[in-house]
Amino acid sequence: MNQIRLLSALSAALALTVPTADPLTFGLDEGKIKPKVFIISLYSSEGAVWYGIPEFNVLAENITIPGFSPLFPDAHCTSDGTVCQLTTGEAEINAALTINSLLHSPIFDLTSTYFLIAGVAGVNPKHATIGSVTFARFAVQVALQYEFDARDKPPNHPTGYVPQGSQAPWEYPREIYGTEVYEVNNALRKLAVALANTANLADSQAAQARRSNYESTSIYAAGAAPPSVVECDTATSDNYWSGDLLSEAFENTTALLTNGTGVYCTSQQEDNAVLAALLRGHLWGAVQYTRAIVMRSASDFDRPYEGQSAAENLFTPSPGYPVSLENTYRAGVKVVQGILDGWENTFKEGIPTTNRVGDIFGSLEEYNNPARDEERQVFIGS
Repeated sequence: MNQIRLLSALSAALALTVPTADPLTFGLDEGKIKPKVFIISLYSSEGAVWYGIPEFNVLAENITIPGFSPLFPDAHCTSDGTVCQLTTGEAEINAALTINSLLHSPIFDLTSTYFLIAGVAGVNPKHATIGSVTFARFAVQVALQYEFDARDKPPNHPTGYVPQGSQAPWEYPREIYGTEVYEVNNALRKLAVALANTANLADSQAAQARRSNYESTSIYAAGAAPPSVVECDTATSDNYWSGDLLSEAFENTTALLTNGTGVYCTSQQEDNAVLAALLRGHLWGAVQYTRAIVMRSASDFDRPYEGQSAAENLFTPSPGYPVSLENTYRAGVKVVQGILDGWENTFKEGIPTTNRVGDIFGSLEEYNNPARDEERQVFIGS
């Protein structure tokens, strides 16, 4: 983490030396920039994968946005404003504030923009492996719960976490804040998966060697397999955890809060915050929440292999990290290019939803008619 923070600081210092653009010189509509795709990175290394690539140059225009992280003060865009990218800063508060500031900026028209969350994540070896690229339908704020130190938990509790307002880990929470679960457009997710599947994913001998440690445990077959594109769900928490007990607890939380529909496979610190900001922006007409895509590339395992301790799993550098960064680019650029190439025929008018989308309250009423359901859903009263 110290290396990440150092890279972030260096990135911010470099960003301050880049001339910023006057949006009136290249905006499309009444001086506003109207991106077709906005890439959302979370810290410096994730942002850097989009710089200096052959497909497009997001560093052509650099626009300082009030309210962005002081480490990452600029949004970056191609010269025509078609593709833009920003870095929020790590964890939920940074992510929410940055996206909220973007939505309130008078510089952008984001009403038809697709948002690609493109970051790395921990991974559950029951469902995917390091180097895999995952696309989530549900983002679940798993640590928004009561918590005991494990040494103080009731003896019949498998974990120190208890849903708020409840008295046992298996009880549905009786106190709901509204940010616990976000569901995205599943039809759009499947299109993104199809585009990502055209990528040739990277791998390394070191990552292969790490995966082989999971071969002896049958439930970790996915963790021992080569990297692939996977449809599974993501857990948001500012806490960076390691170990079987916490990982299994959050598996159960994901299933509980999605009525058994969600499958936890990646862990990260920002996605509920980004989606919360986008949903509220949708409610005042700034964006279309149904154009959000959640893509996470797996950098490290959330639990140890047999014979390894949770501490060793956490503190031993993961060889999956450089592979995950590379695959963030390789899969992500296929999604971006696919949206651009298919704009007129497929993406311009938006992808119709086949599932309920939005938050746990069902705030997006126009998308929450039960007749639209294709599976059991999370929303209160459904």
